[in-house]
Amino acid sequence: MPIFDFLRGQFIDVIHWTDDTRDTMVWRFEREGHEIKYGAKLTVREGQAAVFIHEGQLADVFTPGLYMLETNNMPILTSLNHWDHGFRSPFKSEIYFVNTTRFNDLKWGTKNPIIARDPEFGPVRLRAFGTYSVRVTDPARFMSEIVGTDGEFTADEITFQIRNVIVQEVSRVLASSGIPVLDMAANTAELGKLVAAQISATVASYGLTIPELYIENISLPPAVEAALDKRTSMGIAGDLGRFTQYSAAEAMTAAAANPAGGGGMGAGLGMGMGMAMANQMAQPGPWGAAPAPAAVAPPPVEHVWHIAENGATKGPFSKASMGRMAADGALTRDSMVWTPGQDGWMRAEDVAELAQLFTILPPPPPPAA
Repeated sequence: MPIFDFLRGQFIDVIHWTDDTRDTMVWRFEREGHEIKYGAKLTVREGQAAVFIHEGQLADVFTPGLYMLETNNMPILTSLNHWDHGFRSPFKSEIYFVNTTRFNDLKWGTKNPIIARDPEFGPVRLRAFGTYSVRVTDPARFMSEIVGTDGEFTADEITFQIRNVIVQEVSRVLASSGIPVLDMAANTAELGKLVAAQISATVASYGLTIPELYIENISLPPAVEAALDKRTSMGIAGDLGRFTQYSAAEAMTAAAANPAGGGGMGAGLGMGMGMAMANQMAQPGPWGAAPAPAAVAPPPVEHVWHIAENGATKGPFSKASMGRMAADGALTRDSMVWTPGQDGWMRAEDVAELAQLFTILPPPPPPAA
């Protein structure tokens, strides 16, 4: 019953806190009517601090140890109330336990790309993400600036603000560093230390510090990464002329192996072009020079198309197959289509190569017999 809980509280003179949540930064010791018994024992463990609030004012901060709550242990509280040593009545105060250990593996990341000027590629868009740790170093400031009267304050309530501070400084550091994009992976440790140093003053005003900050990855947009991969492949291939011939032969072979890409005629064309390319690559040429170009340039590779329907994709289909599907009504102007090299899915009517499939009309029918 509440009355028995109240009476039992009058005889409790041990104040302490043990935490097993791993995310609680501040916890308020609850007593009936906030009455702290004069002479109560306060236990502050390692990794904790106890903040004493009396009548809305911060009276004292206790570091790890065992304390007897008397006026000789609380000089600030004594000066506030002008107590003498004979005072023995309970006093209305609040005790907040502050976790001063590190809170690790907190995440941060850029929501929007960072525009930077790369000395090799020019303007680029960068994204970055990583982890950091936070620790309370000034419990009194942390209570007055952040926590207030929150009886149970968790790390999630402050990490959003810290993430904003980190992202703002990361954006400034990356944009002004002058480090080439290809060399940033080798400098993430130095960049992380620089960001941590720059935000230390801001987080210190909250009563916090950032012991560690890591930049795990700095990435480019997928299209730029694909271009870099292609450039790397060309560098590995060596001779550009032979690489171009090899790519054309591979494309013809793939077209011949695709039944929807033109049937038997495509297979014959692919085999013929593949053999011609292979023979040309086998011909000897000057040392260090590309072989002479073929007299007749190979025909352009026909696009193959994919169709999105009911959350699934179909294809690939050749343009001829797409024409038959348009005639049968399986492909409409509003069908979503995609081909390699196209930037996302598009309506078939918006693709110039496919729009003509919907505008070709048959000739007039012959007169009736």
